[in-house]
Amino acid sequence: MTTTKREPTISVFAKDCLPRQVLLDVTGRWGILVLSALYERECRFNVLRRRIEGISEKMLSQTLFTLRRDGLVNRYVEATIPPKVTYSLSPLGTAVAKRAVELVALLETQADEFERAWAAFEE
Repeated sequence: MTTTKREPTISVFAKDCLPRQVLLDVTGRWGILVLSALYERECRFNVLRRRIEGISEKMLSQTLFTLRRDGLVNRYVEATIPPKVTYSLSPLGTAVAKRAVELVALLETQADEFERAWAAFEE
């Protein structure tokens, strides 16, 4: 009798699921903003930092590192003095960022609704 090896079910609700960690990276404080900015165009570090108001240099570095590890962001270094570093989305990053941009657009179009909800909550 032969037994077949069963593939584990992938679910972001499982604590050890790798896609869950990537989801947390993408939806964390800065991930979705970095992906959205890179969806517009590839950028150098300081361009990204200026584009995303409020992000510190340290947090941008950490976020880019994490998104690179996840396979969502590419880093290109030109051998110049000083070196030029450009960040762009990988094909996988483009697919994820496309959906992130859709969410951002939805949230932006509903700003009035959020303001009303906040005002009602505080009453």
